[in-house]
Amino acid sequence: MRECFRLAKKGFGKVLPNPMVGCVVLDRNGKVVSKGYHKKYGENHAERDALLKLKNNEAEGGTLYVNLEPCSHYGKTPPCVDLILERKLKRVVIGMKDVNPKVDGISKLLEAGIEVCTVLEDEARFLNRVFIKNMTRQTPYVVLKTASTMDGKIAANTGSSKWITSEEARAEVYRMRREFDCILTSSNTVLADNPRMEHQFKCILDKDLRVQRDAEIFKQGKIYVASRENTPLKSGHLDVEYVLRELYKQGIYTVFVECGGTLAGAMLREGLIDEVYQFIAPKILNDNSGLSCFNGSNVSEISEAQRLKFYDIKKIGSDLLIKCILTT
Repeated sequence: MRECFRLAKKGFGKVLPNPMVGCVVLDRNGKVVSKGYHKKYGENHAERDALLKLKNNEAEGGTLYVNLEPCSHYGKTPPCVDLILERKLKRVVIGMKDVNPKVDGISKLLEAGIEVCTVLEDEARFLNRVFIKNMTRQTPYVVLKTASTMDGKIAANTGSSKWITSEEARAEVYRMRREFDCILTSSNTVLADNPRMEHQFKCILDKDLRVQRDAEIFKQGKIYVASRENTPLKSGHLDVEYVLRELYKQGIYTVFVECGGTLAGAMLREGLIDEVYQFIAPKILNDNSGLSCFNGSNVSEISEAQRLKFYDIKKIGSDLLIKCILTT
């Protein structure tokens, strides 16, 4: 199954809104005879990719491993379950059940007398966390990026912030942006830093249309400006959840947020952030009047703190990059 995960990751950034899927086929003696993965949206699913490579039906009586329940409906391609039945597999091992309500491949396999079992479900769900949120919530998967000193400051009280992190860390951020469908930021950030934020699609939260069209951010890429003219207000502020749903309707499945502490804190408080990528520089501002990464709640008990789970920590230049997923 972990080989399925490895294969599935080859489709990263190419298969959305479909999931990343890998497949390994064993013959009746347990020997690997074929592998496949979903390479690009609209192309063969992983099971079909693997099984169609076999010319002599070596899979008959064997086992198929796949990290997601095989599809049972017609979409861009025929149902994978039908091909599994045609090739006379004896056993199918899946990582997780498909959250798409159209899919019921397990029932069809069981009805045909094929043994089905599930392994490494938590890992399978983590791999396709973007697909799961897109499918079940009809909204983009949101990652917030922030860069701070060791005491959690993103700027001095004057607004001075260049540069907190190293050149290598900033280069990594440029690379990260390409992994997402959209960069989202606030008018406060644009007015304070006048960033270019090069990307094919950007969204600015600008309630009162304060950002002028000659700002650097407008000089490249498509821009969606959310303002009071096209977005409802919530407690006097733009309804960010509404904005995210509007972006999803435009085919935006992943959003990379780069902003100051006010918007970051509000989105965290409202449960609109799925992951945080935090760069931490080996610096201490030592000034509580400095600007913080998150500033959106009044908290009296440490037990009220938002909980996260680290899943990746690495050194980038002189800085640390911590990736974490929010937990409930």
